[in-house]
Order: sequence, then structure tokens, then C-alpha cells
Amino acid sequence: QVQLVDSGGGLVQAGGSLRLSCAASGHTFSSYVMGWFRQAPGKEREFVTAVSWRSVNTSYADSVKGRFAISRDNAKKMVYLDMNSLKPEDTAVYYCAAGRSYDRIAATEGIEYWGKGTLVTVSS
Repeated sequence: QVQLVDSGGGLVQAGGSLRLSCAASGHTFSSYVMGWFRQAPGKEREFVTAVSWRSVNTSYADSVKGRFAISRDNAKKMVYLDMNSLKPEDTAVYYCAAGRSYDRIAATEGIEYWGKGTLVTVSS
């Protein structure tokens, strides 16, 4: 079992930066592909980024490519999302996520565990 606690959200001005953190518990953390999703008000939850279990592979949604970076520290059981050049359209609740398959993690159906979400609000 893996439990995920995401944090780090808050209010930030456009162009600013923010780091989100996801703390995982459980002894099987290294076996999971990790990622981040986000959900804006009235919108479907969408894929943001993912990283494979050894951090060899990463993937990003086109909307965040070049601005966001995902990383993980298996020894510390932590996953991070570094967000730069934030835009108002990045405003959403961000969810840490864990799945078994890198090929399927971009879909919500491929997620086995979810964090409770942390709100990021980007002002103009």
C-alpha cells in the first residue's frame, strides 16, 4: 500500500515559481510510476507530468513543457513538481498520483493511488 500526501500549493503571481511536494509512505514506493494531475474548476482532471520508477523517463503535457519539472527521490519517498513561469491558466488543484505502468499513467484509469490535492492559484 502507498499513501500520498501532497502539499505546497498557494497563491502566486503570474511569472512566479512554486514547488509542490508529495510525501509517500509504504515500502513499495519504488515500484510505482509517479505523476501529477490537475483539475481546474468545472474541468476534467488532466495529466500534467510523470516520471518512471528510476527517473529515466519523464513526460509532460504540452501545456507545461519547458516550464514544469518533475523529480523523485526514492530514498526519501518524495516526489516534486517544480513550476516556473506560472500562468493564470495553471490555476487548479494539483494531485500527486501513483500507478503501476508508465504506459498507462497519463490516463486516470492508470492511477492506483491519489493524493488529496493541493490548490495552486496564479494571479495576473
